[in-house]
Amino acid sequence: MRKCFLFDLDGVLVDACHWHYIALNKALKIVKDIEISFDDHVSKFNGLPTSKKLEMLDISGADKDLVWNLKQEMTVETINECAGVDIKKIELHKFIKEQGHVIACVTNSIRLTAELMLSKTGQIDLMDLIVTNQDVKNPKPNPECYLKAIEKLGFVGKENMVYIIEDSEKGKTAARGTTANLIEVNDPSDVTLENLMRYL
Repeated sequence: MRKCFLFDLDGVLVDACHWHYIALNKALKIVKDIEISFDDHVSKFNGLPTSKKLEMLDISGADKDLVWNLKQEMTVETINECAGVDIKKIELHKFIKEQGHVIACVTNSIRLTAELMLSKTGQIDLMDLIVTNQDVKNPKPNPECYLKAIEKLGFVGKENMVYIIEDSEKGKTAARGTTANLIEVNDPSDVTLENLMRYL
């Protein structure tokens, strides 16, 4: 029975919440001389695209564009400094594919940083599909990204064979907007072959 596993990125395949926090605060400090607390980042902003975070901070116009561009630069810099090969995730993906199943990464990140994170952690070559916030009109918590992945991978009408792995409430809301199975995790340490074996 061929199955489909759709993984969120930040907080599921990579522990990138702190990376985004560092990068965003660096950009905010340069442009607006403000910073947000880590607690606020986790509770209010985690899982949202940068543009949405800036709207919530009431940053618009030229300042918004400047912070957004700086944040992407800082994110790339932080990923290059902090990311390393994740043997556990590689082991998981290889086993899934050996069983004849398919894998996708579905994220609210932009493609540049998503592909860099997956590349630096050794996971990118094992993905059958990557869907980013640049591929949809409505990012999570809207389900569009997951519905797009399901369609592209040929699982429309077979959603009972689709498993979505999510950690954030916004991601879980997006997953629940489909008819696929939701697997809830706390962080990337939960996303192992041992923990997911019962779904394979």
